[in-house]
Amino acid sequence: MPSDAKPTPIRSLIEDGELVINDGYRAKNRELASDGLPFARAQNINDGFRFDGADCFPEADLAKVGIKISQPGDVVFTSKGTVGRFAMVRPDTPRFVYAPQLCFWRSLNQEKIDPRWLYYWMNSREFFNQFKSVSGQTDMAEYVSLRDQRAMNITLPDVETQRGIASILGSLDNKIELNRRMNRTLERMAQAMFKSWFIDFDPVRAKAAGDPTAAGLPDQLAALFPDRLVDSELGEIPEGWEVKSLDEAFDVNPKRKLTKGTLAPFLEMSNMPTTGPSPAAWRLREMTSGTKFIKGDTLVARITPCLENGKTAFVDFLYPGQVGWGSTEYIVLRPKGDIPPVFAYLLARTELFRTFAIRQMTGSSGRQRVPPDSLSALQLALPAIDSPLHKAFGDQVNPYFERISLSARQNRKLAGVRDTLLPKLLSGELEVPEAEAAIEEIG
Repeated sequence: MPSDAKPTPIRSLIEDGELVINDGYRAKNRELASDGLPFARAQNINDGFRFDGADCFPEADLAKVGIKISQPGDVVFTSKGTVGRFAMVRPDTPRFVYAPQLCFWRSLNQEKIDPRWLYYWMNSREFFNQFKSVSGQTDMAEYVSLRDQRAMNITLPDVETQRGIASILGSLDNKIELNRRMNRTLERMAQAMFKSWFIDFDPVRAKAAGDPTAAGLPDQLAALFPDRLVDSELGEIPEGWEVKSLDEAFDVNPKRKLTKGTLAPFLEMSNMPTTGPSPAAWRLREMTSGTKFIKGDTLVARITPCLENGKTAFVDFLYPGQVGWGSTEYIVLRPKGDIPPVFAYLLARTELFRTFAIRQMTGSSGRQRVPPDSLSALQLALPAIDSPLHKAFGDQVNPYFERISLSARQNRKLAGVRDTLLPKLLSGELEVPEAEAAIEEIG
């Protein structure tokens, strides 16, 4: 971008029919349903769009919402409460209806404003300074009004420069998104196996029905499962397995040593993932007081609304023996015996665990939390903790999580490169060919 480029009033782009800035539809509860287009709120913006569990808006009523339906190329900005999350609607993003917490910026003339460039500009310092200057003007939660957004300025380079910048940064984001998709697939595979073996008991049921393949397992794995179900207080469970309370099979908040004042990896609650095992980021910080954890632990947010939102992490970012720390609102789970560490993470992601934990919450409606010792009442059907079945399960799923961890580390590196290049490209400090050469050197 030329250093002498002058900011353009956004209002003039709107008046010239080149840009639309709007917010979402103010739906009444009775207008929402379980079928239709997702009704996207701020919590659905998290490294792209996540619509699991979202309310829906009936397709028969879409005429009510007008233009407040997503289109490819829209740049989405969370403008109320959780201000400052961004996402771009891709061609393969499912159509959705915007809720009022979201604003969308839509280029109507892509020969003037490239949508991908607009997305990166909204992640830039120029936009950040403008929305931050108005977001805290009330005593209530942060809010950036449509009036304030439309009164901003934007420094627009020529469209070819925009496209070059978007191509460079977009190539990095495409690699990041490809890794994320692969990681979601790998986790779904691990979750499906966990559910099949330890929740639904599919191999046992298959053997009981006389199927020698035991739900598609090779002989050496099938042989580890019993061939009949027996009655228990939980209903039918595999013969030889036991009903155990959670604290019989898992350590809850095990003791970890970390001296006060020690510089150690710190995980903020805001960086806890709602999907996937790997935190978005962490930083080194001197230990004061908080929950301590080591590699292979599972962290579960115990406070509302973080528990309901699914903030759960598998600690894959520490070296063996290294101790990290974080919020006192984490619960740490660690399997005992030969149960593989990822077992705790996969359990914590199940509806069974989440529903139980939410029922244990105590405190005021605005600040409820799960007492760690209350989890001991959760009962599970499990083989003995030294059963070879646990090692076999780990042998199956550990490679998935190793690949997920590798991809997550690569994504953090790619995101770091992108975030370094973004301000330099937008300011004109770095030209597109120079950025391309820098990326080629990185590989």
